[in-house]
Order: sequence, then C-alpha cells, then structure tokens
Amino acid sequence: MAIPDYQTVMLPLLKLANDAKVLSLRDATDKLAEEFNLTEDELAEMLPSARKTRFYDRVAWAMTYLKKAGLLSSPERGKYQITSRGLDVLKNPPGRITVNFLEQFEEFIDFKTRHKKNTTENPTTEKDVESQTPEEEIESAYLNIRQSLSDEILQTVKNCSPSFFEILVIDVLVKMGYGGTRKDAGKAIGKSGDGGIDGIINEDRLGLDVIYIQAKKWENSVGRPEIQKFAGALQGQRAKKGIFITTSEFTKEAKEFASKIESKIILIDGETLSQLMIDYNIGVNPIAAYELKRIDSDYFSEE
Repeated sequence: MAIPDYQTVMLPLLKLANDAKVLSLRDATDKLAEEFNLTEDELAEMLPSARKTRFYDRVAWAMTYLKKAGLLSSPERGKYQITSRGLDVLKNPPGRITVNFLEQFEEFIDFKTRHKKNTTENPTTEKDVESQTPEEEIESAYLNIRQSLSDEILQTVKNCSPSFFEILVIDVLVKMGYGGTRKDAGKAIGKSGDGGIDGIINEDRLGLDVIYIQAKKWENSVGRPEIQKFAGALQGQRAKKGIFITTSEFTKEAKEFASKIESKIILIDGETLSQLMIDYNIGVNPIAAYELKRIDSDYFSEE
C-alpha cells in the first residue's frame, strides 16, 4: 500500500499508545510500519531534504497533533503516553481521526490558529494540505518555486546566443569542479570543432584526464544519430569520457545508446542543466533563506 498520510496514522497511533502505555517515536514508527505493511522501499523513501524518511516524519507529526489536542502527553523526554482524554476517545473511537475531529478540543484550536498565523500561502491545494505534514508543506512549496525558476531559466537560456551558451556551459562545469581555473576552461571549450567535438576540459584541477564536450542549443530532441556521431568523435580521439549538453531533451533511443557503449557519455538535457544552474548559483541570486530547527534533546538531558 502507499505510505499513509499523517491523519490516517493518528488513530492507529493512539490505539498503539493505549496498548503500549509508554512508547517512543522510533518504536511507534516501527510498529506502525508493520501494521500498515509498508515495504522496504516505502520505509526508505526520504523527504526531498533527505533529512528523514517520509513515514517517520508523518508519524512524528501525527504524534505532535495528538499531543496538541491533549490525547497524548510526554511523561519523560522522548516518551509518549495516552491521556485520560485519549482513553475517552478510544471508548467510542471514530472511524478515522482527522484534523477536523481534533478541532473539538480547545487546545488544538489554539495550536492551529498559531500555526496558520506563521504559515505563508502557497500553491498547495487544501486537499494536499490536509494530507501533508507542515514540513512536507514547506518542501512542496519550495519544490514548486524551484520548478518554476527552472522553467524560467531554461526559457531564458534558449533565448541566449550560441556564444553565450558556451560561456554558460563553462561556468556550470567550472563550478562543478571541472576545468581547473575559469581561464583554462575558457581556452578549452568552443575551440576544437573537431569531428563533432565542441570543446575539451580537464576532469580535475591537475589535468590528470580530459573530458570532451558537445554543446547544442537546440529546440528539437537530440536523437541517437547525434550521440553516435559524438561517440565516433571520441573514438577518433581515443577518448573514454564525454559530456553532451543540450537545451532540449534526448530521445529514448539516444539514452539507450549512450548507456550501452564503451565510452562514458553523460547526457545533460535542458531540465538537468537548469537544475544544475540553480544548485551552483549560475544566473540566479538567492532572495531569502529559511532555517528549520528542531529541539536538541541532548541539551535538556540532566543525566
């Protein structure tokens, strides 16, 4: 089954607290994973930030919401226990505990009101918000903004001149650690024009190996014939490594051919190029930064 959203987790979590009396977040996550029959792949699925797994995050927020509604309490650091209110709910449990169900409790209304005051609006739909944890809401909004920026970058790059595109390619590769200095890289690319090779750049700062480059500012998809031509050019140079960069995309046949030949050819399409530009701050400027923090349990340890 799919990973349950945090609202689906809340009732099983409350029942688990009733059975286990006192439990930790990790124990709860492990036991609920068994109850929901989650696969190893589902349990390993990370949030986009890669800081924690998606299911662990959803259990954590389910636990937080139950605490804010007074159905769970924390008798000691890192431990959770059902309250008398939680026991009352389980005497006549609903089919599913949701945010709407928790709104009958004044403490939860206060919490939700404070949460709304500190949350900016984003393109996420109301239905998505109901199934997402607050951290997932933030990450979803971030990914929406990033994708919009990526689309804008790609369109701008396509409108640039071929000569500027060569400069852009140099900047990206140098920022990624290739080519040695910016000056060295500038000498290498755009100078070859040898049998389908647009440039040569050092793989590392010491120049222990070189990478051959093909850069195409195209609108149409790059097909297998273009990759074959590039591979042939590499063989003519007795080269083993190449990068083919385009502002468009590669056909399925082109990708399959590149994956099967002896030479190592990395294909970078327009979408990947724009994402790399964002990652390495090429043609973009940061406008805001938000730092998420979590409590340092070790600080509060009195042992």
